[in-house]
Amino acid sequence: MALASGNWNDLKIKELRPGVSRKAFTGEGATLAINYFVPGHAPAPHHHIFEQIAMVLEGEADFHVGDEVVHLTKGGIVVIPPNVEHWLVNTGDELCVNMDVFTPKRPEYVED
Repeated sequence: MALASGNWNDLKIKELRPGVSRKAFTGEGATLAINYFVPGHAPAPHHHIFEQIAMVLEGEADFHVGDEVVHLTKGGIVVIPPNVEHWLVNTGDELCVNMDVFTPKRPEYVED
């Protein structure tokens, strides 16, 4: 068995679209990602097969999950079920940083 290990500070930040970027690390069963949303970024509604647990580390955001909107500030957590349309909107005037944990793993998050 190959042990997955590394240092978060050595991982590259990948720009996804203007105003949105992320770092990610994956194991065999789950993926951890940190996302960075600048104020005024373009939201991107989407859905996927993964369960997603999201926590705001800095700033504030509205998480649109299905027909609900949850406003989260630092430390706020929401679970996004699989196959439910969702997106995040930075509602503050500072960078919003959120951490996501996905199961099962999302290997495409760490492929170059």
